[in-house]
Amino acid sequence: MDLKRLETARLFHRFGFGPRPGEFEAALKNGVEKTRSELLAKSKNEIAVTPPVLIDLGKRPEPKSPEIAAFSQSLRAQTTSLSKWWLDQMVASENQLHEKMVWFWHGHWATSIGKVNYALPMYNQNLTFRKYALGNFSDFASAMFFDGALQIWLDGGENTLKAPNENLSREMMELFVLGVNRYSEMDVRELARAFTGYQITRSTGEVVSVPRRRDTGAVTVLGKTGVMSPEEVIKHLVSQPDCAKFINERIWYRFISSTAPLSENNPSIAAFASRDISALIKSMVESKALANPEYSIVKSPIEWFIAVCRAFNLTPSQMNSQNKINSYLDKLSQIPFSPPNVGGWPTDEAWLSSASAQFRLAFATWIASQIDTSQLTTIAPEKRSAYLADLLGVVEWSPRTTFALREVRNNPERLITLAICSPEYVVSA
Repeated sequence: MDLKRLETARLFHRFGFGPRPGEFEAALKNGVEKTRSELLAKSKNEIAVTPPVLIDLGKRPEPKSPEIAAFSQSLRAQTTSLSKWWLDQMVASENQLHEKMVWFWHGHWATSIGKVNYALPMYNQNLTFRKYALGNFSDFASAMFFDGALQIWLDGGENTLKAPNENLSREMMELFVLGVNRYSEMDVRELARAFTGYQITRSTGEVVSVPRRRDTGAVTVLGKTGVMSPEEVIKHLVSQPDCAKFINERIWYRFISSTAPLSENNPSIAAFASRDISALIKSMVESKALANPEYSIVKSPIEWFIAVCRAFNLTPSQMNSQNKINSYLDKLSQIPFSPPNVGGWPTDEAWLSSASAQFRLAFATWIASQIDTSQLTTIAPEKRSAYLADLLGVVEWSPRTTFALREVRNNPERLITLAICSPEYVVSA
């Protein structure tokens, strides 16, 4: 195996959503070091696609009121436009590292519009991800406490002096900052007390302080006692060594290997000492682990779909049917803004079931029917599989895939369908 080609492919597929036409070939000529540098340089917060106009729809009307039909229609329209916008944004963004990190944080601070209901708070959360995607994690975690969508998702508005709710405090430690078994049940209860006293406007996500609902007594969290604001106690959580280890573990698991554990002395942990996310990512990008052939990761359905769109110059919102895109992504169990639970989406084997393979093939067949194959048809049939390997950023075709592609090389649509459904493409080798 060509390890330089492997590392280059992973830079595109792990830390971005795949190459555009010509980018992979150019990167191979430029070398791994230059490709790394260019990737890290493209880490700016940039919105390439005009966001949808999302107005405050207000409180949901009564079920049988005259206003409910129009309200429900607007609610669905905003949800659809928001999902469509982000799919287009992922394809169009020139700052692929930043966009991939926004996607990663969506799975980390997993929040679903299924419970939030309104698109506006979900969009505002997405903007928070964009602001802090590669920033300081302590500031990020504090900002997320005041994120309306997350507060609604984890019942933060129900956490009061007289009736504490531990949902947000538990997940803040277990899933967002520290990890499993790195805190006690007493820490959960005490953190919940520090988090009391806020109400959320569901339609906008606005979070407001309500002093009469707040517990103003001293709390003890992870050995520190005092009257602490949410920002102060979150800063204390983030300062823990377990935080540095946990965030590194999460990023390692999603970007490097979902099977091999992060080593105790991995350089990225030290790089995260000041809680600078960009320094952590830089350490991962420059890691020798990126060239380890054993560290494969399966593309999630969204990552796969966006990679295909980028490779073939497709814009999701301009494809034949937005309903079909949503239907296929739903069958593959991944739609933007709709993670299945607070733990986010699964990885690897979860995306490789026989049912997923059938749905992906049907989706790929539909996508291929909309691809302009004129460039492919100018390539000699015997060279088309090699051309597609470079176009898609595939390291190498296996003998089995090579045979399958050879059999359909005179049928461009079928050739593309099999290539984008191949194990070598579905798995970021």
